Amino acid sequence: MEDIIMDDNVESEELYEKLSIIVDKGQVALRIDKFLMQRIEGATRSKIQKAIEEELVLVNDKPVKNNYKTRAADKIVVFDTSNPESTEILPEDIPLDIVYEDDDLMVINKPVGMVVHPGSGNPNHTLINAVAWHLKHHCPEIDEKELTRFGLVHRIDKNTSGLIVIAKKQKVMAELAKQFANHTVHRRYVAVVWGNFETPEGTIIGHVGRHFKNRKLFTVYPDGDSGKDAITHYTVLENFNYVSVVECRLETGRTHQIRVHMQYKGHPLFNDEFYGGDRIVKGTVYTKYKQFVDNCFAICPRQALHAKELGFVHPVTNEQLMFNSELPQDMTDLIAKWRRYSLFKNETE
Repeated sequence: MEDIIMDDNVESEELYEKLSIIVDKGQVALRIDKFLMQRIEGATRSKIQKAIEEELVLVNDKPVKNNYKTRAADKIVVFDTSNPESTEILPEDIPLDIVYEDDDLMVINKPVGMVVHPGSGNPNHTLINAVAWHLKHHCPEIDEKELTRFGLVHRIDKNTSGLIVIAKKQKVMAELAKQFANHTVHRRYVAVVWGNFETPEGTIIGHVGRHFKNRKLFTVYPDGDSGKDAITHYTVLENFNYVSVVECRLETGRTHQIRVHMQYKGHPLFNDEFYGGDRIVKGTVYTKYKQFVDNCFAICPRQALHAKELGFVHPVTNEQLMFNSELPQDMTDLIAKWRRYSLFKNETE
């Protein structure tokens, strides 16, 4: 069974995909529950059957019954909604910018600098600690045990701002997780990146996986020999000669996908210290320009990336929901400063 490597800085629908199997040609036909018992160490038949009943097991992208018999070339995906990290969540009174909330889920506008979930190096002061406090005080029907099981379906990086959805119930979490895995969730980001693009819009395709030498970083494997398939569509919104403002629409949601894809194309995100955007990538190194760029770094002291739009089908009501959040002040100020600089340069040239 695949291991999931958990980071403090992750934006990925892979959070709940625990096992992915393609049935071999020579595999004897077996009931799906028996087949999975052979493949998942320590699994019991009752747990597997429950997962199948809750539609956490998909065969060729569709739920099946317990008596389904596997066939050659079947693609089986098993989801696990248990949180792989510590289940001890300490509720903390931290303000939340709640964009939407009902009995089943919450959509939150996460600020820059907030880690989503407690983990190594970040035991508290996270978004999930704040959500636990909110649920404890505003949803009295949720008992203490439930506070450790509400659903983190996806993530955005610590220094990325924007929209994130939280499920309040296991069933809702499972349904949302499937939407992310099936790439039906609408996600639109706005980023400031280095350089000009040759075309006003395009698509970046390249497998994304962990860097072989530096396991904290991710990289693009264009030949598909490692990592997982990743697709990012982009549109240039504004061009300032040295930097561009781009809209990125995710078709997949691999870890650090936008940051890695943009670096791969020679356009690292502005002030992205992981992927080379925290230095002058485009322009001269003369004192005046360098001072201007340093001032821009000070205005936006993080990678300039914001999760602006989030849309999905409500797992209970089947209503199509769409949410939008304004760019945070640091990115707004950064874009305004580059816009003024670009206009000044054009007027003096």
